[in-house]
Amino acid sequence: MNDKPQIEKVAPGAAIVGGEIQIRGSGFCSDGQVRPQVRFGGLEASLLVSSDRYLVARVPDGAVSCDVVVGNGKQSSNACAVEVGVPIADNMHPVANPAIDKAGNIVVTVSGPRGQKVPVSLFRIDPNYNVKPFVSDIMNPTGLAFDRNGFLYISSRLDGSIHRASPNGTVTTYAEGMGIATGIAFDEEENLYVGDRSGTVFKIAPDRQIFVFATLEPSISAYHLAFGPEGYLYVTGPTTSSYDCIYRISRAGDVEKFYRGVGRPQGMAFDLHGNLYVAASRAGRKGILRITPRGQVELVVSGIGLVGLAFTNGQAAILVSNQTVYHLSWDVRGKPLVA
Repeated sequence: MNDKPQIEKVAPGAAIVGGEIQIRGSGFCSDGQVRPQVRFGGLEASLLVSSDRYLVARVPDGAVSCDVVVGNGKQSSNACAVEVGVPIADNMHPVANPAIDKAGNIVVTVSGPRGQKVPVSLFRIDPNYNVKPFVSDIMNPTGLAFDRNGFLYISSRLDGSIHRASPNGTVTTYAEGMGIATGIAFDEEENLYVGDRSGTVFKIAPDRQIFVFATLEPSISAYHLAFGPEGYLYVTGPTTSSYDCIYRISRAGDVEKFYRGVGRPQGMAFDLHGNLYVAASRAGRKGILRITPRGQVELVVSGIGLVGLAFTNGQAAILVSNQTVYHLSWDVRGKPLVA
Protein backbone atom coordinates (compact mmCIF):
# COMPACT_ATOMS: atom_id res chain seq x y z
CA MET A 1 0.00 0.00 0.00
CA ASN A 2 1.34 3.43 -0.95
CA ASP A 3 1.18 5.76 2.05
CA LYS A 4 2.62 8.77 0.21
CA PRO A 5 0.30 11.80 0.44
CA GLN A 6 -0.59 13.53 -2.81
CA ILE A 7 -1.43 17.23 -3.26
CA GLU A 8 -3.83 17.78 -6.16
CA LYS A 9 -4.58 21.48 -5.72
CA VAL A 10 -3.54 24.41 -3.56
CA ALA A 11 -5.84 27.43 -3.59
CA PRO A 12 -5.30 30.24 -3.74
CA GLY A 13 -1.76 30.14 -5.06
CA ALA A 14 -0.79 33.42 -3.37
CA ALA A 15 -1.13 34.86 0.12
CA ILE A 16 0.33 37.08 2.79
CA VAL A 17 1.35 35.88 6.24
CA GLY A 18 -1.80 34.94 8.15
CA GLY A 19 -3.71 34.04 5.00
CA GLU A 20 -5.48 30.70 4.74
CA ILE A 21 -4.58 28.19 2.03
CA GLN A 22 -6.82 25.27 1.04
CA ILE A 23 -5.06 22.03 0.11
CA ARG A 24 -6.91 19.20 -1.63
CA GLY A 25 -5.56 15.75 -2.36
CA SER A 26 -5.32 12.34 -0.69
CA GLY A 27 -3.39 10.39 1.91
CA PHE A 28 -2.96 13.30 4.32
CA CYS A 29 -3.76 11.07 7.34
CA SER A 30 -2.00 7.75 6.81
CA ASP A 31 -3.71 5.87 9.66
CA GLY A 32 -6.48 8.28 10.63
CA GLN A 33 -4.71 9.09 13.88
CA VAL A 34 -1.61 11.15 13.10
CA ARG A 35 -2.34 14.81 12.40
CA PRO A 36 -0.86 15.97 9.07
CA GLN A 37 1.96 18.49 8.93
CA VAL A 38 1.95 21.31 6.40
CA ARG A 39 5.24 23.06 5.82
CA PHE A 40 5.91 26.29 3.94
CA GLY A 41 9.56 25.80 3.09
CA GLY A 42 11.08 25.01 6.48
CA LEU A 43 8.20 26.48 8.53
CA GLU A 44 5.31 24.48 9.92
CA ALA A 45 1.84 25.99 9.47
CA SER A 46 -1.06 25.76 11.88
CA LEU A 47 -4.02 23.75 10.60
CA LEU A 48 -7.55 25.11 10.80
CA VAL A 49 -9.18 22.12 9.07
CA SER A 50 -7.68 18.66 8.86
CA SER A 51 -8.89 15.53 7.05
CA ASP A 52 -7.46 12.85 4.80
CA ARG A 53 -8.35 14.75 1.61
CA TYR A 54 -8.74 18.39 2.62
CA LEU A 55 -6.66 20.79 4.72
CA VAL A 56 -6.81 24.48 5.52
CA ALA A 57 -3.44 25.88 6.64
CA ARG A 58 -2.53 29.37 7.82
CA VAL A 59 0.60 30.91 6.29
CA PRO A 60 3.12 31.08 9.17
CA ASP A 61 5.12 34.09 10.29
CA GLY A 62 8.35 34.40 8.36
CA ALA A 63 7.12 32.51 5.32
CA VAL A 64 8.29 33.58 1.87
CA SER A 65 7.42 32.31 -1.58
CA CYS A 66 8.19 28.61 -1.42
CA ASP A 67 6.99 25.06 -1.95
CA VAL A 68 4.24 23.70 0.29
CA VAL A 69 4.53 20.06 1.37
CA VAL A 70 2.20 17.85 3.41
CA GLY A 71 3.57 15.14 5.70
CA ASN A 72 1.43 12.33 7.12
CA GLY A 73 3.85 11.02 9.71
CA LYS A 74 5.37 8.50 7.29
CA GLN A 75 6.07 10.27 4.01
CA SER A 76 5.98 13.69 2.45
CA SER A 77 3.87 14.74 -0.51
CA ASN A 78 4.78 16.31 -3.79
CA ALA A 79 5.56 20.03 -3.57
CA CYS A 80 3.30 22.85 -4.78
CA ALA A 81 4.51 26.43 -5.14
CA VAL A 82 2.82 29.26 -3.24
CA GLU A 83 3.71 32.94 -3.68
CA VAL A 84 3.87 34.86 -0.40
CA GLY A 85 3.86 38.65 -0.29
CA VAL A 86 6.99 40.26 1.15
CA PRO A 87 6.52 43.17 3.60
CA ILE A 88 8.39 46.21 2.30
CA ALA A 89 7.08 48.92 4.67
CA ASP A 90 5.29 48.95 8.00
CA ASN A 91 3.68 51.46 10.36
CA MET A 92 1.68 52.99 7.52
CA HIS A 93 -2.06 53.59 7.43
CA PRO A 94 -3.43 53.00 3.95
CA VAL A 95 -7.21 53.17 3.63
CA ALA A 96 -7.34 52.69 -0.15
CA ASN A 97 -5.10 51.64 -3.05
CA PRO A 98 -1.45 52.66 -3.10
CA ALA A 99 -0.30 54.62 -6.16
CA ILE A 100 2.66 53.80 -8.42
CA ASP A 101 4.30 56.31 -10.74
CA LYS A 102 5.97 55.62 -14.09
CA ALA A 103 9.37 55.19 -12.44
CA GLY A 104 8.06 52.50 -10.11
CA ASN A 105 7.90 54.61 -6.95
CA ILE A 106 5.11 53.57 -4.61
CA VAL A 107 3.17 56.17 -2.60
CA VAL A 108 1.26 55.16 0.53
CA THR A 109 -0.77 57.19 3.01
CA VAL A 110 -0.58 57.49 6.75
CA SER A 111 -4.22 58.45 7.01
CA GLY A 112 -4.81 58.50 10.76
CA PRO A 113 -8.14 58.76 12.60
CA ARG A 114 -10.43 61.44 11.22
CA GLY A 115 -9.42 64.88 12.44
CA GLN A 116 -6.01 63.74 13.72
CA LYS A 117 -2.87 65.23 12.20
CA VAL A 118 0.11 62.95 11.64
CA PRO A 119 3.73 64.10 11.16
CA VAL A 120 3.97 62.64 7.62
CA SER A 121 0.91 62.29 5.39
CA LEU A 122 2.48 60.30 2.54
CA PHE A 123 5.56 58.13 2.22
CA ARG A 124 7.30 57.26 -1.04
CA ILE A 125 8.94 53.86 -1.49
CA ASP A 126 11.49 53.69 -4.27
CA PRO A 127 12.11 50.57 -6.44
CA ASN A 128 14.82 49.47 -3.98
CA TYR A 129 12.27 49.66 -1.14
CA ASN A 130 13.82 52.69 0.50
CA VAL A 131 11.04 54.45 2.43
CA LYS A 132 11.14 58.24 2.68
CA PRO A 133 8.69 60.97 3.76
CA PHE A 134 7.06 62.58 0.73
CA VAL A 135 4.24 64.93 1.82
CA SER A 136 3.21 66.44 5.14
CA ASP A 137 0.31 68.61 6.35
CA ILE A 138 -2.56 66.87 4.52
CA MET A 139 -5.16 65.82 7.05
CA ASN A 140 -6.59 62.32 6.57
CA PRO A 141 -5.23 61.59 3.08
CA THR A 142 -7.33 58.85 1.50
CA GLY A 143 -7.46 58.32 -2.29
CA LEU A 144 -4.39 58.58 -4.54
CA ALA A 145 -4.07 58.92 -8.33
CA PHE A 146 -1.30 60.03 -10.70
CA ASP A 147 -1.94 62.07 -13.83
CA ARG A 148 0.01 61.72 -17.08
CA ASN A 149 2.50 64.40 -16.05
CA GLY A 150 3.52 62.69 -12.84
CA PHE A 151 1.52 64.86 -10.46
CA LEU A 152 -0.13 63.02 -7.59
CA TYR A 153 -3.69 63.84 -6.55
CA ILE A 154 -4.76 63.19 -2.98
CA SER A 155 -8.23 63.33 -1.46
CA SER A 156 -8.84 64.39 2.14
CA ARG A 157 -11.85 62.82 3.78
CA LEU A 158 -11.65 65.44 6.53
CA ASP A 159 -12.63 68.52 4.53
CA GLY A 160 -13.50 67.23 1.07
CA SER A 161 -10.50 68.83 -0.62
CA ILE A 162 -8.34 67.45 -3.41
CA HIS A 163 -4.63 68.26 -3.27
CA ARG A 164 -2.01 68.00 -6.01
CA ALA A 165 1.60 67.11 -5.23
CA SER A 166 4.42 67.70 -7.70
CA PRO A 167 7.17 65.07 -8.08
CA ASN A 168 9.28 67.02 -5.57
CA GLY A 169 6.50 67.03 -2.97
CA THR A 170 5.22 70.60 -3.37
CA VAL A 171 1.48 70.57 -2.58
CA THR A 172 -1.30 72.86 -3.80
CA THR A 173 -5.08 72.68 -3.43
CA TYR A 174 -6.73 71.46 -6.63
CA ALA A 175 -10.44 71.44 -5.66
CA GLU A 176 -12.66 71.84 -2.60
CA GLY A 177 -16.17 70.98 -1.50
CA MET A 178 -16.17 67.27 -2.37
CA GLY A 179 -18.03 66.18 0.79
CA ILE A 180 -16.34 63.22 2.49
CA ALA A 181 -13.88 62.74 -0.37
CA THR A 182 -12.40 59.26 -0.59
CA GLY A 183 -11.59 57.32 -3.78
CA ILE A 184 -10.32 59.13 -6.89
CA ALA A 185 -9.52 58.07 -10.47
CA PHE A 186 -8.70 59.61 -13.85
CA ASP A 187 -10.37 58.71 -17.13
CA GLU A 188 -8.64 58.78 -20.52
CA GLU A 189 -9.60 62.44 -21.06
CA GLU A 190 -7.93 63.46 -17.77
CA ASN A 191 -11.22 64.11 -15.99
CA LEU A 192 -10.80 63.39 -12.29
CA TYR A 193 -13.58 61.50 -10.50
CA VAL A 194 -14.03 61.83 -6.75
CA GLY A 195 -16.15 59.58 -4.55
CA ASP A 196 -17.97 61.39 -1.75
CA ARG A 197 -18.90 58.47 0.49
CA SER A 198 -22.13 60.19 1.55
CA GLY A 199 -23.59 59.32 -1.85
CA THR A 200 -22.08 61.27 -4.75
CA VAL A 201 -19.45 60.72 -7.42
CA PHE A 202 -18.14 64.06 -8.70
CA LYS A 203 -16.43 64.71 -12.02
CA ILE A 204 -13.78 67.43 -12.21
CA ALA A 205 -12.92 68.49 -15.75
CA PRO A 206 -9.36 69.50 -16.69
CA ASP A 207 -10.46 73.16 -16.43
CA ARG A 208 -11.63 72.35 -12.85
CA GLN A 209 -15.33 72.66 -13.52
CA ILE A 210 -17.14 70.32 -11.14
CA PHE A 211 -20.17 68.19 -12.04
CA VAL A 212 -22.27 65.63 -10.20
CA PHE A 213 -21.55 62.47 -12.22
CA ALA A 214 -23.64 59.88 -10.34
CA THR A 215 -25.35 59.14 -7.03
CA LEU A 216 -25.11 55.90 -5.07
CA GLU A 217 -26.00 54.35 -1.75
CA PRO A 218 -23.88 55.96 1.01
CA SER A 219 -20.92 54.02 2.40
CA ILE A 220 -19.90 53.65 6.02
CA SER A 221 -16.21 54.05 5.17
CA ALA A 222 -15.27 55.07 1.62
CA TYR A 223 -15.93 54.89 -2.08
CA HIS A 224 -13.13 53.23 -4.04
CA LEU A 225 -12.90 54.00 -7.76
CA ALA A 226 -11.21 52.32 -10.72
CA PHE A 227 -11.68 52.54 -14.48
CA GLY A 228 -12.15 49.32 -16.41
CA PRO A 229 -10.72 48.75 -19.88
CA GLU A 230 -14.10 49.41 -21.52
CA GLY A 231 -14.43 52.91 -20.04
CA TYR A 232 -16.82 52.14 -17.21
CA LEU A 233 -16.07 53.58 -13.77
CA TYR A 234 -16.24 50.85 -11.13
CA VAL A 235 -17.15 51.78 -7.56
CA THR A 236 -17.13 49.93 -4.27
CA GLY A 237 -18.64 51.38 -1.12
CA PRO A 238 -18.80 49.09 1.92
CA THR A 239 -22.04 49.19 3.91
CA THR A 240 -23.17 47.31 7.01
CA SER A 241 -24.18 44.40 4.78
CA SER A 242 -21.96 41.36 4.20
CA TYR A 243 -23.48 41.09 0.72
CA ASP A 244 -22.35 44.33 -0.89
CA CYS A 245 -22.39 45.44 -4.52
CA ILE A 246 -19.71 46.48 -6.93
CA TYR A 247 -21.21 49.13 -9.20
CA ARG A 248 -20.18 50.34 -12.59
CA ILE A 249 -21.08 53.67 -14.15
CA SER A 250 -21.24 54.37 -17.88
CA ARG A 251 -19.71 57.44 -19.51
CA ALA A 252 -23.21 58.97 -19.41
CA GLY A 253 -23.45 58.49 -15.63
CA ASP A 254 -25.85 55.53 -15.68
CA VAL A 255 -25.34 53.25 -12.65
CA GLU A 256 -25.72 49.49 -12.72
CA LYS A 257 -24.78 46.63 -10.43
CA PHE A 258 -21.80 44.75 -11.85
CA TYR A 259 -21.58 42.14 -9.09
CA ARG A 260 -23.39 41.53 -5.82
CA GLY A 261 -22.27 39.20 -3.06
CA VAL A 262 -18.96 40.36 -1.57
CA GLY A 263 -18.21 41.52 1.94
CA ARG A 264 -16.67 44.93 2.57
CA PRO A 265 -15.27 45.53 -0.94
CA GLN A 266 -12.53 48.16 -1.01
CA GLY A 267 -9.62 48.95 -3.35
CA MET A 268 -9.69 47.67 -6.95
CA ALA A 269 -7.44 47.20 -9.98
CA PHE A 270 -7.76 45.62 -13.45
CA ASP A 271 -5.49 43.30 -15.38
CA LEU A 272 -4.85 43.45 -19.12
CA HIS A 273 -7.63 40.93 -19.79
CA GLY A 274 -10.33 43.02 -18.13
CA ASN A 275 -10.52 40.99 -14.92
CA LEU A 276 -11.30 43.00 -11.81
CA TYR A 277 -9.31 42.47 -8.61
CA VAL A 278 -10.84 43.73 -5.37
CA ALA A 279 -9.89 43.60 -1.71
CA ALA A 280 -12.93 41.95 -0.14
CA SER A 281 -14.31 38.76 1.37
CA ARG A 282 -16.62 36.09 0.04
CA ALA A 283 -18.08 33.09 1.85
CA GLY A 284 -15.92 33.91 4.86
CA ARG A 285 -12.64 33.93 2.91
CA LYS A 286 -10.71 37.21 2.84
CA GLY A 287 -8.11 38.68 0.55
CA ILE A 288 -8.06 39.66 -3.13
CA LEU A 289 -10.91 38.40 -5.29
CA ARG A 290 -10.74 38.17 -9.07
CA ILE A 291 -14.00 38.80 -10.91
CA THR A 292 -14.07 38.09 -14.63
CA PRO A 293 -16.09 40.22 -17.07
CA ARG A 294 -18.73 37.45 -16.96
CA GLY A 295 -18.99 37.61 -13.18
CA GLN A 296 -17.02 34.48 -12.25
CA VAL A 297 -15.35 34.97 -8.86
CA GLU A 298 -12.27 33.38 -7.31
CA LEU A 299 -10.11 34.17 -4.30
CA VAL A 300 -6.62 34.62 -5.76
CA VAL A 301 -4.71 36.08 -2.79
CA SER A 302 -5.50 35.10 0.78
CA GLY A 303 -4.95 37.63 3.53
CA ILE A 304 -6.65 39.40 6.41
CA GLY A 305 -6.94 43.18 6.55
CA LEU A 306 -6.09 43.95 2.91
CA VAL A 307 -7.61 47.26 1.76
CA GLY A 308 -6.16 47.78 -1.72
CA LEU A 309 -3.67 46.91 -4.42
CA ALA A 310 -1.89 48.26 -7.48
CA PHE A 311 -0.09 46.43 -10.27
CA THR A 312 3.53 47.21 -11.10
CA ASN A 313 4.88 47.44 -14.65
CA GLY A 314 6.04 43.83 -14.43
CA GLN A 315 4.44 40.66 -13.15
CA ALA A 316 3.92 41.81 -9.60
CA ALA A 317 1.48 43.67 -7.41
CA ILE A 318 1.70 45.95 -4.41
CA LEU A 319 -0.78 45.01 -1.71
CA VAL A 320 -1.65 47.11 1.34
CA SER A 321 -3.25 46.26 4.64
CA ASN A 322 -4.17 48.81 7.29
CA GLN A 323 -0.51 49.18 8.27
CA THR A 324 1.75 47.16 5.97
CA VAL A 325 2.84 47.35 2.33
CA TYR A 326 3.63 44.07 0.52
CA HIS A 327 5.33 43.18 -2.76
CA LEU A 328 3.84 40.07 -4.37
CA SER A 329 5.50 38.37 -7.32
CA TRP A 330 2.59 37.29 -9.50
CA ASP A 331 1.90 35.93 -12.96
CA VAL A 332 -0.64 38.71 -13.62
CA ARG A 333 -0.05 41.83 -15.68
CA GLY A 334 -2.05 44.84 -14.66
CA LYS A 335 -3.76 47.53 -16.68
CA PRO A 336 -1.53 50.65 -16.47
CA LEU A 337 -2.87 53.24 -14.04
CA VAL A 338 -0.92 56.03 -15.74
CA ALA A 339 -1.52 56.50 -19.45
